[in-house]
Amino acid sequence: MTKNSVKTAKAALKLAISTREEEKELKNKLKEKNISAAAVDFGGKFDKSIKDIIENAVIAARRENLIEETHAHQGAVAGAAHDAISQVLSRSSGLSVGGKIGLARNKEHIVVAVFFSVGMLNLNEIAVGLSHRSIN
Repeated sequence: MTKNSVKTAKAALKLAISTREEEKELKNKLKEKNISAAAVDFGGKFDKSIKDIIENAVIAARRENLIEETHAHQGAVAGAAHDAISQVLSRSSGLSVGGKIGLARNKEHIVVAVFFSVGMLNLNEIAVGLSHRSIN
């Protein structure tokens, strides 16, 4: 049997790499498995966008009722988002990025996945970061 944290991580990653159309279908499938989900797009200069990406993750999690409006829950999402972003820092610093944040929650497990397209001129790189937190 797959552990809840692994199932939740896979769900967040699938959301992060999905199109908007795929996202809607995926959210419905995840709901049947008792996994709550949210996703949000982002873009801009990486160094200036970090704060916005973290804030957008927290806002999306609250909007979709993945978390309660408590310091602990919002801090868990912000921390996981920051950790996921930190995993792609060396590839993205100083460049333009665009991508999507995928969030998934199953019971006490919440996972934030970030999918980045990192670009300079017509040269693009892909980067992914993922982080897990446990909340009550």
